[in-house]
Amino acid sequence: MMKIHKEGYRIIFVVSFCVLILNTVLYLYFPKSPFFLALSMFSVFVCLFIISFFRNPKRLIPIGDNHILASADGKVVVIEEVEEIEYFKDKRLQVSIFMSPANVHVNRSPIDGEVKYFKYHPGKYLVAWHPKSSSDNERTSMVIENESFAVLVRQIAGKLARRIVYYVEEGDEIERGEEFGFIKFGSRIDLFLPLNTKLNVEIGQKVRGGETIIGELKS
Repeated sequence: MMKIHKEGYRIIFVVSFCVLILNTVLYLYFPKSPFFLALSMFSVFVCLFIISFFRNPKRLIPIGDNHILASADGKVVVIEEVEEIEYFKDKRLQVSIFMSPANVHVNRSPIDGEVKYFKYHPGKYLVAWHPKSSSDNERTSMVIENESFAVLVRQIAGKLARRIVYYVEEGDEIERGEEFGFIKFGSRIDLFLPLNTKLNVEIGQKVRGGETIIGELKS
């Protein structure tokens, strides 16, 4: 049985109720209309899409202290060395994962550690693959640190995503693969990793949040 994320309960109820009312009205007043079947099928499709969007599948979390996991389902769209100016203020490896509306949108911690820094940034709603979306869009920045290294995770709202949800604050302890947030309807996750990270992914590769090992710290 498919598990539904708690963020979807209200919207699924509202959409399902509206679909029920719409189809009842169509059936009672326009049973012979040529648009009846088409509108009914479309409304049911929308309802099923919303339910699918808020699915929350169980994930098998890999074991490994130096492993860095994908924080979301989606496609790797950026791998590059950048200057991270918000927290580390030094060079980092950036790995960005684009989430289409068809992907699971649960966000998971890439490593074990303590939330050393967390900040919400209001902003624009550029398309999630726009180069400036990482710095200009509505977003959150979270730094997780353990005894070995630290990673910055950035949730970025997209053109359709107008609400970022998060469940952590500074000082919290978080486990690798643990859920820390959700972004509604298309978005992106940026990870800023130590330069000595050995990457296991490439541009265009599809990853699964909490399961795919995107890299590991070199000893």
